[in-house]
Amino acid sequence: MKRNKLWIIGLLTLIVLVVSACGNNSTPAKDSTSSMAEGTGQPKDGGNIIIAVQEDPRVLNPLYSNDRVTLTINQTLYAPLYTVEDGGKKKFVLAESITPSKDFLTYTLKLRKGLTWHDGKPLTADDVVFTINSILDEKQHSTDRESYIFNGKPLQAKKVDDVTVDLVLPQPSASFEGIFASFKPIPKHIFEGETDIEKSTKNAAPIGSGAYKFKEYRPGEYVTLERFDNYFAGKGHLDQVIYRIAKDPNAANLALQNGELNMRKVEPADYNKLNTSGKLNMVVYPEGRLNYLVFNMNIDAMKKKEVRQAISYAINKQELIPLAYGSAEFADPAASIFTPDTTYYTADVEKYDYNAEKAKELLKQAGVSNLKLKLAYSNASKIQTSQALYIQQKLKEVGIEVELLPLESGTFSNMSLDPNNTKFDLSFNGYVMGTEPDSYKSLYLSNQLYNYGHYNNPELDKLWEQAAVEMDSTKRGELYKQIQQTIASEAVVYPIANDKAIIAVDKRYGGLDEAVAKPVFMFEDLSKLYLN
Repeated sequence: MKRNKLWIIGLLTLIVLVVSACGNNSTPAKDSTSSMAEGTGQPKDGGNIIIAVQEDPRVLNPLYSNDRVTLTINQTLYAPLYTVEDGGKKKFVLAESITPSKDFLTYTLKLRKGLTWHDGKPLTADDVVFTINSILDEKQHSTDRESYIFNGKPLQAKKVDDVTVDLVLPQPSASFEGIFASFKPIPKHIFEGETDIEKSTKNAAPIGSGAYKFKEYRPGEYVTLERFDNYFAGKGHLDQVIYRIAKDPNAANLALQNGELNMRKVEPADYNKLNTSGKLNMVVYPEGRLNYLVFNMNIDAMKKKEVRQAISYAINKQELIPLAYGSAEFADPAASIFTPDTTYYTADVEKYDYNAEKAKELLKQAGVSNLKLKLAYSNASKIQTSQALYIQQKLKEVGIEVELLPLESGTFSNMSLDPNNTKFDLSFNGYVMGTEPDSYKSLYLSNQLYNYGHYNNPELDKLWEQAAVEMDSTKRGELYKQIQQTIASEAVVYPIANDKAIIAVDKRYGGLDEAVAKPVFMFEDLSKLYLN
């Protein structure tokens, strides 16, 4: 799951930036951040909701969901087997149970009976086995594949009967049940025989299993889903869910206030204006998200650890975060690559407290002078724009010239995903990976697609693999501590902030509590929403 944010500058420029980028974004009123739906009556059926998203989905298929927009839409189209709630408790959806054997080598998965796909065909164990095998098939290049490989050996999925699958691990793994919570099956009868599922034309009219089914997609405009009346958990209240592609944040905020849009994830700088409109509920919650600076190690200068460390020491996080978010209410300084809600998180790592003189000294040690770098970011993000201005100024103070490269969001994403990218040296990114630490490894394993910095360290790769299968909790914790410390000391990335999500929702909609505010997806179950 993946994207970004932040800023400051010299005295005169600072005043201008604070006024223009943050506006009157002060600490939010306590009683408004937790407010939910105005309606207090019984849920009603009918009506639509229009949800703003920043860009087009990459592909309407859960095997390739890695960015926020694609994950959000696929979450509504495709149901998971189960989810993991706070505290590690499972909430079963398509599955009714998953039971490990005494040796933790076999997990028996039981599906609910009578499940169907959106086209009416039965959803069975065959679909689960097919999906797992598709993920494991290297020709299908699913980024989930690494999660089902344990010390070089793959998971095996064996059908027992139409509703039962045995999941056989090559060795016990403490991470498996947490990792498998993100699994969403795709229909075998649709994709069987496809040589490249990601590029299949069948993704243009996806057949899913969620509360809403596909109706229409117009690139650059919208994706429309309609209610699936045969959803096993009961049909949703709304007739349609429409995801509107809204690239201009200012226009999207105006549309929210005018009622042309009904829901949107907004930035802190927009909080007060939207909150005081009286037309929106502002739902604020910890998202378990890390925003960070990426060092592109395809670039010779970025391959030098001293240069990466120098850049880290040149940034003053304590002044950057309040200016970027407008209030400490919305973000905390980040230390680790793990977020504080992640199991085995530690803040006991190198934090690179601001030290301009040390930054200069490290650059000298690296034999670097007159360094010129390009910093790329999404021009649709107010926080990233402000953050870029801040870093440009702070690096100038230690002798590094930074050229800013604002990019359209889709272009930025495509460049970032290019494994041979040399078009910029620095960039911003962010992720929400959940509480299972093994989820993070796809971002830091050598030669992985979402290793945006292209950091290569075979010894670190081994630590990730060992930690995934270690069953002793104490030993596992030590391995993950070592991973966090290694990445920090090597300055693989520069962690900036753990921020909160802010979702603005039209007050005409009820059922927000039941829909459950959820990291990345805004709300977990849109079938619970209704129009008052």
